[in-house]
Amino acid sequence: MQQPSTRASIASEDASYLIARLPALPIPSVQPVMIMLSGLPGTGKSYFARQMASRCPIIVLESDGIRKALFPKPTYLPSESGRTFDALHIVAERLLRQNISVLVDATNLIERNRWVFYNIAKRSQAKLILVRTIAPSHVVQRRLEQRGHSGGREDNSDADWKVYMDMKPSAEPISREHHVVDTSNEIWPVLDQVAQEANRWIYESSSKEEMWTSN
Repeated sequence: MQQPSTRASIASEDASYLIARLPALPIPSVQPVMIMLSGLPGTGKSYFARQMASRCPIIVLESDGIRKALFPKPTYLPSESGRTFDALHIVAERLLRQNISVLVDATNLIERNRWVFYNIAKRSQAKLILVRTIAPSHVVQRRLEQRGHSGGREDNSDADWKVYMDMKPSAEPISREHHVVDTSNEIWPVLDQVAQEANRWIYESSSKEEMWTSN
């Protein structure tokens, strides 16, 4: 087992490496937003994230993409997952402390693990918006089977139907107020509601700051 200091230093180095690989960052706001997704594989998290990024000045932090940036041939062993999320936590907090809003695209099924992000948002004084994605099992199965045969995928997940079934019993209720979107139906009402909430926080806080500094 790694010593805490070694694990922390590796996570810090990984985070620096990942931040350097990010696309152009949006202009910082006075108070940032963290949108955190929670949902089983195949429930439409990454699609929701892409649509949200087109509506808000926000950086998407996809756990599967981060994993593959650190581990080009991932094994999905617990040690690998631990390192992936150690780095993800640091990246999210560093960006939020720079007033860059983020969207965390990960399964986030266990409340204990979600609390890490709750605390990051609190320390960073970020607005936390929680979104749970759901879909009927038969829809998820069809999506995951299509994903396995698709050459033009837009996400980095390797999860298949077996992974979905293995993970399903571990999903825990979200203890805080959150949005729920069934991605087998129209997602736009929830998408627009979340985007409006995020943009109101980002832009109105910035407008108030400009007003205060101009007086």
